[in-house]
Amino acid sequence: MATKTLCIKTYGCQMNVYDSARMADVLAPLGYATTDDPADADMVILNTCHIREKAAEKVFSELGRLRQMRAAREARGGGRTILGVAGCVAQAEGEEILARAPFVDLVLGPQTYHRLPEMIARLSRAGTAQLDTDFPVDAKFDHLPAAGARGPAAFLSIQEGCDKFCTFCVVPYTRGAEYSRPVADVLAEARALAAAGTVEVTLLGQNVNAYHGDAPDGTVWGLGRLIRALAEIDGITRIRYTTSHPRDVDDDLIAAHAEVPALMPFLHLPVQSGADRILKAMNRGHDADAYRRIVDRLRTARPDLALSSDFIVGFPGETAAEAQATLDLVDTIGFVQAYSFKYSVRPGTPAATMPGQVPEPEKAARLAALQDRLNAQQVAFNRRSEGLEMDVLFDRLGKHPGQLVGRSPFMQPVHVDAPEGVLGTVRRVVIDQGRPNSLSGRLIDDADDTTHPAQAVGARS
Repeated sequence: MATKTLCIKTYGCQMNVYDSARMADVLAPLGYATTDDPADADMVILNTCHIREKAAEKVFSELGRLRQMRAAREARGGGRTILGVAGCVAQAEGEEILARAPFVDLVLGPQTYHRLPEMIARLSRAGTAQLDTDFPVDAKFDHLPAAGARGPAAFLSIQEGCDKFCTFCVVPYTRGAEYSRPVADVLAEARALAAAGTVEVTLLGQNVNAYHGDAPDGTVWGLGRLIRALAEIDGITRIRYTTSHPRDVDDDLIAAHAEVPALMPFLHLPVQSGADRILKAMNRGHDADAYRRIVDRLRTARPDLALSSDFIVGFPGETAAEAQATLDLVDTIGFVQAYSFKYSVRPGTPAATMPGQVPEPEKAARLAALQDRLNAQQVAFNRRSEGLEMDVLFDRLGKHPGQLVGRSPFMQPVHVDAPEGVLGTVRRVVIDQGRPNSLSGRLIDDADDTTHPAQAVGARS
């Protein structure tokens, strides 16, 4: 029976969400039950991300607040809270964290959280902070307990690390080299999730479509073949994957989009820039035309495919004409969602010392122009959903009484008034209103199944 409480605050990518859940699994046998309230938790872990600007400083600011919270808890007799920092900031700044915040008890990288019980035991014995940011020879997945229940939609990590070395990115340094989990392990975890009620799995990896997992028969499976096997598991009716790299989109994966109904018609495929010189400086390994050709092939395979992407504006040396080339690519492709950011220096990356750093006001102006274009496409896509019927997986309560929220096949949040018994199910919904960031609709009576396919919404703007 749980006797202690654990609060994990998660920042950044979906991989961190998965890692936080697995840390909770690792600590459950030690008696830790999760809580969302750090004020009275026996352990608080910040699972950090190093992608955003000033990520480390934000961690130190949060640690300052947690230190005061811990002191207040001790003063009222609540016991001492163990403070930990995990994730990519811990990997990159481990020694610095202990130097600047010596009150922190645990610092561990994303490859070592399976060693949390051992670190806690050493902390208890020695009373001194524990640091573990090694890249172990044995994969952490080999030492994790069975995954616990995750709900109707769950993340499933199949690949970690990156060998691409984009010049702006710290991931190869914080997550290490590419590693793909064995096929049998992935399928076993998926079956366990399905048995616990999960109907939608999102396959995770820093370069998820670079997956090359060893199969029991001695062959190596790519992502397309893995998706086909997952689709055969009873209970798994929806499959997604993220994040992809254009260089790793192969023929079998494209075919899977055409042939596997469970594979949702939504793909996050980062391009970063529409200018070939900038793409080369980023070491992306593709040009703008290659990206367009990949998208054309994907849409030929799955005409209703909706795309989202990542963009960086103001990369060192970027000209106004190259910023316009990105806008032109956005107009040509059409995206339904996107993440766009101003370039920011990541110490230790090649781009940090490149000449031609773009002034902040110019970066801000270019970002505003790009976001205006992307937001217009998202709004148009959502409004084209009005009057359509689509299958929605309801996975959480809404903000208002009697309201549930789910996800459309295209990852749009969908709000409906419905009883809680609908949670965890896929239901047919007619869309009444497309808002800038979400949809609202109503459930369709199962007996009245005169449907208008969601595919009619289209993906281009």
